[in-house]
Amino acid sequence: MSTFDSSCIFCQIIAGHIPCRKVYEDDEILAFHDIKPWAPVHFLLLPKLHIASMAQIAPEHERLLGRMLLLAPRLALEQGCNPYPQGGFRIVCNTGAEGGQEVQHLHLHVMGGARPWLRG
Repeated sequence: MSTFDSSCIFCQIIAGHIPCRKVYEDDEILAFHDIKPWAPVHFLLLPKLHIASMAQIAPEHERLLGRMLLLAPRLALEQGCNPYPQGGFRIVCNTGAEGGQEVQHLHLHVMGGARPWLRG
């Protein structure tokens, strides 16, 4: 797995070649607002390392994925999700064509906010 794939739109965003509305960034992770939100709060959380999908993760990615999952609740609250247990959010990771993955770069959708925004 490489750190950059020039044909990947998310790698282009990470490199700054395509603009985004950033939610968070550090050396390993980028989060930005989804351009077609399904919910009042909808952002993507992705590793800067180009990993095509959840199907390609390996033991060396354990720490990175753990950081992403620990970061999601904090960012969800900061972006406007109501606190647990009355509030909450959804984390979705589409994997492969049959799983609905459209961009071949591992990413988590974090969605929340007042309903009715239910989709799929």
